[in-house]
Amino acid sequence: METFSHVPPGFRFHPTDEELVDYYLRKKVTSRRIDLDVIKDVDLYKIEPWDLQEICRIGTEEQNDWYFFSHKDKKYPTGTRTNRATAAGFWKATGRDKAIYSKHDLIGMRKTLVFYKGRAPNGQKSDWIMHEYRLETDENGTPQARIEIAHILNF
Repeated sequence: METFSHVPPGFRFHPTDEELVDYYLRKKVTSRRIDLDVIKDVDLYKIEPWDLQEICRIGTEEQNDWYFFSHKDKKYPTGTRTNRATAAGFWKATGRDKAIYSKHDLIGMRKTLVFYKGRAPNGQKSDWIMHEYRLETDENGTPQARIEIAHILNF
């Protein structure tokens, strides 16, 4: 896969939660053009977190954060539960979702997940953390609950 090595020297991509939801995710969900296309589309559940480093690289400098869009995968065809398993492990939600506001309006939510190697309930907790973002409003009748933007951190 192509990496974004053509960004200018010194380019840093550190959007706020509000920018991720209100600009990037909203434009993606409504199929509008994003000015600088630095967030890749990936199938998170077919990729291990350590493989995202090369796929989602921006520029040539060392990174500890990776951003990507991913469609949510349902655990069961008729259910609402999300499948968060990969071949090597699974993403497990932790804590409460955090509300994201623009001015005083609720625009989205951020869920924190931790990657566990192995199978539930006996998985081994890793250092991989993901913030999963979702829109809270639906202005165009688009099923945006199925598209998410995620921010992976590895410490």
